[in-house]
Formats: sequence, C-alpha cells, structure tokens
Amino acid sequence: MSSPPNSTSVLPVPTPWLHRFALLTAITTFGLIGVGGLVTSHEAGMAVPDWPNTYGYNMFLFPISKWMGGIFYEHSHRLLASLVGLLTTVLAGWLWVRETRSRARWTGLGVMVLVLALMGVRRLPVYIGLASLSPIVIGISLWQIRRQPGTLRWWGIIAFAAVILQGVLGGLRVVLFKDQIGIFHATLAQLFFVLMCAICLFTSGWGQYTTQIPSGVRNLLLVTTLLVLGQLVLGATMRHQHAGLAIPDFPLAYGKLWPSMDAASVSQYNQLRQEVIAANPITRFQIGLQMVHRMIAGLICIAVAFCAWTMRRQLGAGHFLSKLALAWLGMILLQALLGAGTIWSNKAADIATAHVLVGALSLAAGVMTNIIAFRGSVLARAPQIAPITSGERSESFSPQAGAVLSGLK
Repeated sequence: MSSPPNSTSVLPVPTPWLHRFALLTAITTFGLIGVGGLVTSHEAGMAVPDWPNTYGYNMFLFPISKWMGGIFYEHSHRLLASLVGLLTTVLAGWLWVRETRSRARWTGLGVMVLVLALMGVRRLPVYIGLASLSPIVIGISLWQIRRQPGTLRWWGIIAFAAVILQGVLGGLRVVLFKDQIGIFHATLAQLFFVLMCAICLFTSGWGQYTTQIPSGVRNLLLVTTLLVLGQLVLGATMRHQHAGLAIPDFPLAYGKLWPSMDAASVSQYNQLRQEVIAANPITRFQIGLQMVHRMIAGLICIAVAFCAWTMRRQLGAGHFLSKLALAWLGMILLQALLGAGTIWSNKAADIATAHVLVGALSLAAGVMTNIIAFRGSVLARAPQIAPITSGERSESFSPQAGAVLSGLK
C-alpha cells in the first residue's frame, strides 16, 4: 500500500462525523474492557470452552436461552468484541479512503476486505497466520507515520491490525488454556483503547493546539504515564493468576507494613485462606507482586499530583492542560480508592471491574496529556490540509501551512 503522490506531513482538517464515529468506536472499546473485566472477575474465561464457535454453534447463532451463568459474560464479551472489530474496520477504511487516492486507495480497501473474508473462514491456522502478520503491519505503519507524521490513515491501519491480534489472542487464551496469553490480551486491550482515544483526539478540532512545556515536565509526564502502563500490566498479571487476593488486608499487609515472606509464613497464610474462603494457594512471588503493585500506586499518585501542580503553576488554573492534568489526578485517586475497595470487598466483581475501567481511563488521560504537551508531536507541529475529494488533493492550506511552505522556499 503506497503513499499518495506529493503527500505532505500535515493533519487533515477535522471532519465532525469522522470524529463522532471514532468516538463511538472508543466508547464501545471502553465497554468491551468493562465486559472483559467482568469475565475475569467472575472467573468466566473458560465458561465457553471452544472458539471461534460457542458450544459448537456459530457465535452469532448461539441461542439466547443458553446465555446463563458465566456463559452470559463470556459470550457477551465475544459479541461485543466482534462489534468493536467491525467498527474499527470501518474507521480504518474511512481514514484510508479520506487520505489516499488512485490505486493505493482501492488496494488498501481490497486488502481489508480480503482480511475480513479470511476471518470468516473460521479456521484456527488462518487466524494464527493473520495474527502473526499483525505486528509486521503495525511496524510498517509506525515507519510510515514517522515519514509522514501528519497522516491518520496509518493510525487506522495500526488499529485494524491490533484488533485482529487482540481477537486472536482472546481465542488462543481459550483454546490453549494459557493464563500468560490472558495477560497479553488484557494489556493489549488497554493499549488499543488508548489508540482509539488518540484517533479521537487527532480527528477533533484540537489539531493546532500547542503549548510551551519545559522538557523536564514533559519527561516527568512520560515517565509517569509509563508507570501507569506498568501498573496496569502488574494488575493484569495478578488478575489472571486465579488465586484471589494474595494479601487480604489494606493498608497493612497481614497486619504489617511489609508481610513476612518466608516459607513458614506463606504456609500459614495459605492455611488460613483454606479455612476461611477455600482459595487457591498463593506463593511468595504473588505476595511480593502485590506489594510492588501497592508501592507503584503510591508513587504514581505522587507523580501525577506533582504534574498537576506544575501545570497549574506554569500555565495557570484555566489552561486546558492544567484541567486535563487535574482530571488525570482525580482518576488516579479514584483508581487507588477502588484498588483498596477491591481488597476490602474481597475482590467483589463490580468493584474490581470498575478498578480496571478507571485504570484504562487513567492511562488514556496520561497519553493524551503527553500528546498535547510534547511540542514535537503531531498535534503540536502539523499544519492542516483539507481531505481528499474527487481524487484530487485540496490546495486550501491553513495559515500555519502557508508559513511552513514559505519557509521551505
């Protein structure tokens, strides 16, 4: 799929309906993360033991009368995932058609249609093959974005490849019965939601939003966001171990600031768990993992609070980035409260799922703040250009684009 001739590194003029459709896709993805959280919280991941079928039925023809217990959560998750896949495909096609012309436009659409047809074959080797190609497609797309940082069509291709990879990982988690795959599946879900939010931002009217932020603050924002991502990976790891709560109390841990982790103490913890709730045994590693999770949570709260304070001091309370950083801090504090509530409620499904959802929003807020704050990002430096219509590229550039072209002469 080649780039259109004479392409420039510019952002397309925002299209309201494209932005609304991207927003719909992001909201649906957020709902999918919530349903996925319910699947894990209710230990319903293997309620449907086959894939891509559902108890031998075509997934879309599975009788509603059989949607009971854990099957309801798992099957609903699969159907909503299919809807997200469809919406993502339409969004990717829309972006590709909008910014591409001539043979490249129809070649790209043809490849998307072919991939959808292959997905309809419903054979595991075909799915594995498509999933294996997805990282390659994502890598090529990132290379194209680096060459043409203002284009959006390659972001759409990344979303299209990622949603295929995500769907296949979810299916392999069932077929191979591997919790490790579930961790990758949960992490990719968070990253995919962030990607959808980024496309929403790129297609909005904020493309020319620029702000001078000191490099030290930008680096702090980046490190803090990476900490949030790492925290979500740790959370996914704990959730997919099916051992319940490795530490049942908070803010202390087995009545101490740091729990005893010798073999005798861990054996005593497991004996108590068997007597009280008949939970699966825990290990020293799991206890340590949860303690690291708690410490990083505290570090994130401090870092985001410092980011919000710095933005307010340098940009003023009314600045958009100051408000966004303050909202980010609110999400982080709510996330911490929900984490404590998960422990206090003995991992109640609704509280644990809310913890997952707010975590996704926290990561998205951090990434959006970084995108706007980094002056070298697409939103900060790209001039605008109208979308391609009737096979020709519009010549109506924004004043900023005119200035860029004048500087090149």
